[in-house]
Parts: sequence; structure tokens; C-alpha cells
Amino acid sequence: MKVSADRHTCTVSSLCVYKSPEVFDQDDDGHVILLDSRPRTELHESVRDAARSCPTRSITVEEDGDG
Repeated sequence: MKVSADRHTCTVSSLCVYKSPEVFDQDDDGHVILLDSRPRTELHESVRDAARSCPTRSITVEEDGDG
């Protein structure tokens, strides 16, 4: 899995941080910070949930067959 996040479209909803704090954080203004673009397998479902929950679809998940 490869993850990316677009800080320019982020609307500071914080759902990604709530859903997967190991992978996402926020800067001082509340915009998304990607902590891990290649999260370990046990985090994949929480990352998918964060991407589905993002109101602006600012998180992109590319599956690469590793879980």
C-alpha cells in the first residue's frame, strides 16, 4: 500500500488522524501531515477507513498487493 495526502485540499476535519494516528497527523493549522507513506500491513484497514472518511477525498490509497 502506498498513501498520499493533499494538504491543499484538506479541510481540517481531523478524521484521518482519528482513524489512523500512526499514519496521519496535523500541522499547527490543522492540515494533514503524512507520517508514513508505506504503512505496515496491520494499519491498512485503518488507512482505508481514513481515506473513505475524508470529506474532500484528500487521501489517496494505492493498493500494491501486499495486504
